[in-house]
Amino acid sequence: MIELIVGRKGKGKTKVLLEKVNTAIKEANGNIVYLDKNTKHMYELNNRVRLIDSTVFPIKNADEFVGFICGILSQDHDLEQIYLDSFLTTAHLEGQDVTSALTQLAAIGEKFAVTFVISMSLDKEEVPEAFQENIIVAL
Repeated sequence: MIELIVGRKGKGKTKVLLEKVNTAIKEANGNIVYLDKNTKHMYELNNRVRLIDSTVFPIKNADEFVGFICGILSQDHDLEQIYLDSFLTTAHLEGQDVTSALTQLAAIGEKFAVTFVISMSLDKEEVPEAFQENIIVAL
């Protein structure tokens, strides 16, 4: 499953994402991962949430990013949620169509029973039609 938090840069998507992950960890039966472009929010996350700074890994494009996500999943069979902050930046999709990457993540989420909660710096209208129903917050 994919849940999207969308809105232009500076609208408060990260704050919403942090509140959501910190609420989710209280009721989680499995593990939760939070991927970001830095460790700036380390102290705002519950210490049970695994924070990964994706920029320290040599990810060059969206396909490599999806492979990176698969690697994370392969190492943790108890993983139930992955939060992706700054998705367009971390997945190297700025200025590109996000449809393929989101489709791949949706398929991975379905196969491995993992929910992806993704923040993207796009207006609601810019989100591909196929993923409009996945928008949970539009700022």
